[in-house]
Amino acid sequence: MTDQNTIPDGLASATHRVNISVNGQCNPHEVQPRTHLVDFLRDSLGLKGSHLGCEHGVCGACTVRLDGQVVRGCLVLAVQADGRYVETIEGLSERGSIRDLQQAFVRHNALQCGFCTSGMLMAAGELLEQKPGASR
Repeated sequence: MTDQNTIPDGLASATHRVNISVNGQCNPHEVQPRTHLVDFLRDSLGLKGSHLGCEHGVCGACTVRLDGQVVRGCLVLAVQADGRYVETIEGLSERGSIRDLQQAFVRHNALQCGFCTSGMLMAAGELLEQKPGASR
């Protein structure tokens, strides 16, 4: 008798080929089925701007954009991002699209320890895109 949460022999080590466009660059890779998107970005691509915090999608340290929408990278599997477009804080920073927001964070000392700053910047950037006249 097998536990329904047990992975059958042979499947635990199976990998899947994914092709994820990250910050404008195509990235074909082999990934384990349970690899989270944020782990793929950090471990396979070396993009360390998104962090693992709570691993429950609450803290936002793992925030990235998936097809233009802010998502928690710890709740999305890399295989779910196959064929899709991911933007990270590195990509947004390189393009300069959040420069004003970054400067505002510095000006108002909104950085705290910095661990979740990238997630806060991405969430704040999405808010300002959707509601340009948003107030405090």
